[in-house]
Amino acid sequence: MYGYIDDFLAYLQVEKNASPHTLKNYQLDLFQGLDYFKGILKKEDFQITPTDLNYPLLRAYLANLKAKGLAGTTLARKLAAWRSFYRFLNREGKVNKNPFLKITSPKHRAKLPRFLFPDQCCLLMEVARGADPLSQRNLAILECLYASGSRVSELVNLSLTNVDLAAGYLKVTGKGACERLVPIGKYAVEALRQYLFGGRQDLVNPAKPGEAVFLNYRGDRLSARGVRKILDKLIRQSSLTYRISPHILRHSFATHMLDNGADLRSVQELLGHVRLATTQIYTHVTKERLKQVYQRTHPRA
Repeated sequence: MYGYIDDFLAYLQVEKNASPHTLKNYQLDLFQGLDYFKGILKKEDFQITPTDLNYPLLRAYLANLKAKGLAGTTLARKLAAWRSFYRFLNREGKVNKNPFLKITSPKHRAKLPRFLFPDQCCLLMEVARGADPLSQRNLAILECLYASGSRVSELVNLSLTNVDLAAGYLKVTGKGACERLVPIGKYAVEALRQYLFGGRQDLVNPAKPGEAVFLNYRGDRLSARGVRKILDKLIRQSSLTYRISPHILRHSFATHMLDNGADLRSVQELLGHVRLATTQIYTHVTKERLKQVYQRTHPRA
């Protein structure tokens, strides 16, 4: 089975362009499943073959995970990993059928994404504002994340050729290597202009000049983890009392767009979602917030 798993992960990486994070999770889920199956089958894990797994065994595996208190989202993810693996094996002619297709995914209530209110976003921008190179960079990062709804991975992977300040667009590469153009507003354009023609010039390392838009203090491309550290520092400097992640700015972008009348299809395209259902979670956020406002303000709520 380990050889098949290696082939499957290589397929995901090369043909599906899966991220390192996805590959790591799939590998972990499949290896953990093998640890369980070897105990039930009384075999060593390297002796297990794809045809050893059947519907009752798989049901028992999920029941065991549920008994351990794992969340429905975790169970669904592990099931998805095995389904995808057996779909690959079926395509390669290693199995005749996929026993995981008979198992329905555990139902779970979708967790509503957290977001910032507009005044909180503005507060973050003001905290980041400054004349030094790192402050100019930090403000440009926040403005671009909030203005475009981009993922932090998409933002840190930007190169200079992906930025069109005159037109007010960024070309980002999302999941599955899909490229899309995202507009940015005048505040983001101005912050980006000041950084590119100001602070970035001071951060560039002459010994290793590159095309990365956002640089760290050594002149290397800034990482997603670096952006999270920047945001943590800005939160400590602000009056906001809870931890947030760069992805919350993406959630805030989508929520505020819908609050102000944007249609769902447009927000889907801006976010780079393949399925409209993924974007619809933000309509639940908007409805929930309206309900809270109603209950707080209506005299007979």
